[in-house]
Amino acid sequence: MSRRKTERLLNLVICLLATRRPLTAEQIRQAVPGYDRDSDEAFQRMFERDKNELREIGIPIRVERDWEGELGYRIERRAYELPEISLEPDEAAVLGLAAQVWQRAALAGAASGALLKLRAAGVETDEASAGPFELRVDTPDPAFPALWQAVRDRRVVRFDYRAAGRGEVLTRTVEPWGVVSRRGRWYLVGHDRDRDAPRVFRLSRITGEVRPVGKPGQVTVPEDVDIRAMVDYQDKRLATTRTAVVHVRPGTCQGLRHRAAATRPGPDGWDELQVTFSDPDRLGAWIASLGADVRVIDPPDLRDAVIRRLKGALA
Repeated sequence: MSRRKTERLLNLVICLLATRRPLTAEQIRQAVPGYDRDSDEAFQRMFERDKNELREIGIPIRVERDWEGELGYRIERRAYELPEISLEPDEAAVLGLAAQVWQRAALAGAASGALLKLRAAGVETDEASAGPFELRVDTPDPAFPALWQAVRDRRVVRFDYRAAGRGEVLTRTVEPWGVVSRRGRWYLVGHDRDRDAPRVFRLSRITGEVRPVGKPGQVTVPEDVDIRAMVDYQDKRLATTRTAVVHVRPGTCQGLRHRAAATRPGPDGWDELQVTFSDPDRLGAWIASLGADVRVIDPPDLRDAVIRRLKGALA
């Protein structure tokens, strides 16, 4: 948001809070700096956008008619101001701990901003009572911020998704219900419009940008849905053990050799390892870190996972 627009919105809020009677659109146009005083059409478009944006962030603009029947606008201070906030010591400790958890992750700005607002309201948040342990939650998946915002705004999203085991990339349109972490992996749970059924998506398999579809508020989360149970079921279903065939240079990749179920001489002086795995992305990340000393022969989705990692590092 530009500085000029921010100032105009702030001035509009102050103007509507300060008045004791509803102000007409023309009175607002003259009183608030930044509105077009030459074009009626341009002013109406700008004023309508500003009202909608303020309402979307929770500022209640009332519309009333004066004694002549003309529409007027104002903000009731009682509806605008927050009630007195008081927290028990254990509640304050939980807030402080939550802010520490997200300190280095995608929600760091939101967490610190929430604590700042609480302190401004006179609420003390206990960030030092977590003890000697320091908790951190990291969200390396690029899709996380957009999906978290979509869940918060109850907004439909569309993204390209690489199917497990096949490597095929398909476009999915999803009504997001929640984002869940399990065993270090992040999942999106929601209603897949393309399949017309609830589905679970691993964030690491989302490729490219997550695109919002439609307006906020169009997603309704079913009351009886248990998104954690859905993620648990999906995680167990996909945790099937498979065997990968990789070639490594002699005398290298000792960690991979130790994990291998079988080792035998391979072609061109390389050693051939058989490595069991269940998650191609995780094993692919490890193999990619070993550089030119290892190459994947089979399966294709593991080889694709290594290629994606290397291309990402190059980019």
